[in-house]
Amino acid sequence: MRSRTAEWFETKIRYEKTMEDGLQKKVTEQYVVDALSFTEAESAIMEEMSSYISGEFEVSDIKKASYKEIFFSDASGDDRWYKAKLQFITIDEKTEKEKRSNVYYLVQAATLHGAVNHIEEVMGTTLIDYVIANIAETQILDVYEHEAKPVGNTSATEE
Repeated sequence: MRSRTAEWFETKIRYEKTMEDGLQKKVTEQYVVDALSFTEAESAIMEEMSSYISGEFEVSDIKKASYKEIFFSDASGDDRWYKAKLQFITIDEKTEKEKRSNVYYLVQAATLHGAVNHIEEVMGTTLIDYVIANIAETQILDVYEHEAKPVGNTSATEE
């Protein structure tokens, strides 16, 4: 299990998909990309999808994700994405009252129970008191992380 903090954007791609029965159907699929801006998010998802989709497709929606951190699983069966709302519990020093702050995460897992286990695995290493306030499966099909491009011409060989 690894986690990654970044600026995440939820994108929707609309295209004609060939179904198992051979018929064409217009579908909308949701993906998450790591980007610094809406423009970069659109460019990144178009680049990623061009290898998987033959024919025309359009980016029908882009929005900033409410989560900043994603928990990635190494298990091959973890193929679903769950959005989790955690409440961090702190004590206000002046009023001595309990204060809860909401933080959202995206968690990769096979089942709801697996997502809860992954959250506990990651959060168990911290000293923060927390409660899982909500967790739900999303329609997200995949997450694409930004890969830094090498600087300069690295393909040229020196003679």
